[in-house]
Amino acid sequence: MSHLTGKRVAFVATNGFEDSELFEPWKAVTEHGATAVLVSTETGTITGKNGGEATVDVTTSEAKADDYDALVLPGGVANGDKIRMDTDAVDLVRALVTAAKPVGVICHGAWILIE
Repeated sequence: MSHLTGKRVAFVATNGFEDSELFEPWKAVTEHGATAVLVSTETGTITGKNGGEATVDVTTSEAKADDYDALVLPGGVANGDKIRMDTDAVDLVRALVTAAKPVGVICHGAWILIE
């Protein structure tokens, strides 16, 4: 059993994410027993900078901070710029940070923290 077993980790991203910065952390947390949840601005799939696709589990308008134990913010210039313009995403990230939940931020993923 891993220290992440039973934990839910929100990955907040949108189109233009840096593929490896979403997929590699996703793989790491799921290999250690966590449930990874992709939170994005719209339903369906999002596409990374290099063409990787990921299925959205919940929209930023539907996501609730209390449902997650941790947060990962992948980078990608387009992703970082677009996701910080979504007020629901900003509110979710703010709530997770305020609740002192663990936050992993990669490269341009930090732009949303400025908001």
